[in-house]
Amino acid sequence: MNDLSKILNKAKELEGKMKESQEKIKNIIVEGVSGSNSVKVTLNGNGEMLKIDISPEIFKEEKSILEDLIVAAYNNAKEQLKSKTSEEISKATNGFGIPGFKWPL
Repeated sequence: MNDLSKILNKAKELEGKMKESQEKIKNIIVEGVSGSNSVKVTLNGNGEMLKIDISPEIFKEEKSILEDLIVAAYNNAKEQLKSKTSEEISKATNGFGIPGFKWPL
């Protein structure tokens, strides 16, 4: 029975750490860039776009180029968010992966 108690205590400890990590993840802010910093997209920890900054010079380009730069900046920010989220989860789980767990990003 002592082993079961240890397992339950570890599970409760992990649950607490994961809740703490989820709160930290919500507060993450990342900025993705493209086109030599001509387009910047800012996302929060939930993946919501908070801001988009487009350099005035880029408006001289074709519409399709601007669209591609926005997509690229968003994807850059999303990759950074995924990396920071994984890093935070690793801290909570002490580097041990959780089988079958995938963060929704």
